[in-house]
Amino acid sequence: MTVEDFSDQIKEGTKKSHSAAENTSFVASFLRGVVSKESYKKLVKDLYFVYRTMEEEIDKLEDHPIVGHINLRDLKRVNALERDLRFYYGPDWRSIIMPSEACANYVSRIKCIAIEDPKLLVGHHYTRYLGDLSGGQILYNIAKRSLPFTKYELDAGEGLHFYEFDNIPDAKAYKACYKGILNHLDLNQNQVDEVIDEANYAFRLNMDMFNTLEGNWFTSLVRVVSSILKKRKSE
Repeated sequence: MTVEDFSDQIKEGTKKSHSAAENTSFVASFLRGVVSKESYKKLVKDLYFVYRTMEEEIDKLEDHPIVGHINLRDLKRVNALERDLRFYYGPDWRSIIMPSEACANYVSRIKCIAIEDPKLLVGHHYTRYLGDLSGGQILYNIAKRSLPFTKYELDAGEGLHFYEFDNIPDAKAYKACYKGILNHLDLNQNQVDEVIDEANYAFRLNMDMFNTLEGNWFTSLVRVVSSILKKRKSE
């Protein structure tokens, strides 16, 4: 049995959570172009642990009748995040980084449901990857303008590989295919409702991670204002 409007239901059912996530102090500041390198590198670090766990667990479930359908190679983010971590933390990044407490809770939840109720991974997959394809390019352009990259780093795309989907030339078309996959998963309405509830929880876990970064946004704001004042004085 399939629920052919699952993709519409999960979009509508997570609308409030999506809005709440965008209105956390960190994300709202990021969208205004107020983001520090220190905050961003911490975000990349936590995202690495989340994506590594999710991709490992979904790979283990490649033959699962539901989860197997969302094991989409073109969406994988771990390799891109590893490149970014090497840029921000240096060649020894693996021995340096640790997940925040909020990130550790997020990772624990993914591992738990992968064992107890794998279909719920669909909610986490949708929340992260479809968001990357949708708003990710907006955040990429903001980060490119706002973070203190050198011209060489910008030309090389260093530090922002997370937002690059080299095998997806048309994000809009890919998202349409993704929604088609959701609509053809072997789920009944009760199971769809459970996945939507889990997607909302995934948003909550993301918000908890963002909230650990909120303490850095003021420093970034001061940096931006100081830069503007210096520019005015030099004019």
